[in-house]
Amino acid sequence: MAATIPLFPLGTVLMPGAALPLHIFEPRYRQLTVDLITGEVLDKEFGVIAVREGHSPDADGIDGLYPVGCTAALLDARRLPDGRYDVVTRGARRFRLIDLDTDSKPYLTGSVEFLPDVTVDEPDDRLVAMLDAAARAAHRRYCGTAWRNDDWTEPKDDTPFDQLAHLLAADCLLPMDDRQALLEQTSPVQRVRAIRMLLARETGLLQRLHAVPAPLGTFSDEHSSN
Repeated sequence: MAATIPLFPLGTVLMPGAALPLHIFEPRYRQLTVDLITGEVLDKEFGVIAVREGHSPDADGIDGLYPVGCTAALLDARRLPDGRYDVVTRGARRFRLIDLDTDSKPYLTGSVEFLPDVTVDEPDDRLVAMLDAAARAAHRRYCGTAWRNDDWTEPKDDTPFDQLAHLLAADCLLPMDDRQALLEQTSPVQRVRAIRMLLARETGLLQRLHAVPAPLGTFSDEHSSN
């Protein structure tokens, strides 16, 4: 069934379970924050959806956005003296964007359908254990190469298999298209296989180039107000 949710376009891909702190100062998103705090928005949840490089939802509408996003659940909000907000959110549910509404609210809203995982056959326990261990090992190698301190965490041992890839990706500076593909993948097995391969690739690049990827928007003159 379709649902209508507030949308917050960003130059990043939010993963389910990943933390997302935000500094809110654009007026329309201040209003969104107020609506979240007061309960005007049910479940205190809004949609984060990535903006395509070189596009803007204000100028390009739905074509400026990726088709799949993730809701962010509001955990904490602190109002600053000048009306800005510092908020803490966490990724919750994936959704597919069906339609974009620019008129009903001061901020964007969208008609969405939520996107659960699809598993045709339950994977063998031995396969799950092997993939879990391999992906965690790739994550440790990546973080040990990318970060010069301990500013990263490993998912808990009891993390459900279907959540593992999203949490491993949260600590990693993967290119936007790769993060988006992980978000859109609805097979837990294929998702864990994909994150292991991506982390192995990125670790190899880091070891050779001693650099991490930066989005093209980092060097752009135009940027989002948030």
